[in-house]
Amino acid sequence: MTTRGIQAVRGHLAKLPPASALTIEQRRAQYDRAERVFPTPADVRIEQVIAANRPAEWLTPTGVSADRVVLYLHGGGYVIGSPRSHRHLAAAIARAAGTRALLLDYRLAPEHPFPAALEDAIAAYQWLLGQGVAPRRIVLAGDSAGGGLTVATLLALRDRGLPQAAAGVCISPWVDLTCSGKSYATKAADDPIVTHDVITTLAEAYLGTSGDRKAPLASPLFADLRDLPPLLVQVGSEEVLLDDALELGARARAAGVDATVEEWPAMIHVWHWFLPMLDEAEQAVAVIGKFVRSRVG
Repeated sequence: MTTRGIQAVRGHLAKLPPASALTIEQRRAQYDRAERVFPTPADVRIEQVIAANRPAEWLTPTGVSADRVVLYLHGGGYVIGSPRSHRHLAAAIARAAGTRALLLDYRLAPEHPFPAALEDAIAAYQWLLGQGVAPRRIVLAGDSAGGGLTVATLLALRDRGLPQAAAGVCISPWVDLTCSGKSYATKAADDPIVTHDVITTLAEAYLGTSGDRKAPLASPLFADLRDLPPLLVQVGSEEVLLDDALELGARARAAGVDATVEEWPAMIHVWHWFLPMLDEAEQAVAVIGKFVRSRVG
């Protein structure tokens, strides 16, 4: 066990009210309190911008390359989350990668269902191109729903004939909105964050009651994954989305994609988010940084 261990994180989570007991507004407010609990380091400059009609933040650590960018898509089941909840994580990844990060405040369901988040992510990528950033210098990254959105965005760029990004990073990605992986059952007792009931409710908010849960750009696990750029997938061994990540890697490799999947022992859903509390979070972010550096030159 490391000095700052997973048990301390689990203890922190055990004190929080269950997601099922909160309204969407309460969950959003709870998530956004992360900006106070996990403040952004003082050496990271924060600049509010509008990226293709959506609010976003430039996160610029001291001394990084301005022409290299991580476009970060936050998690939260397409329903909660914002730059306030994920600024500390996106900033840490940017520092590790030696890049800037563009942290996008994409539209959320149920007010803005699928494909609103996807269209916002595509538009932000095109906005970066319009700012003069070369596609080979851009890596898309995201956690949970943002990890699924990362893959969906890469698919949409391919299908629309747009220049492809250098790579994608998927942290505990949610890529199967049918929520049918076996790990939903086998890891149910181990995952302190995600439950099958809550996540199926999020899927319904994003897709509606009659939406196609296997639509490739909503559930990219079911997409044709050919011709995607290299992917790095990280997942914890103790989360119900384990099968999402493992199957994504397997299907991507079968489609000829250079996909690396890392299963981190004893880790939970998006353990990276707890990096001020957890050594393995810093270690995983360091791996992401090394991967991004290797892809953007």
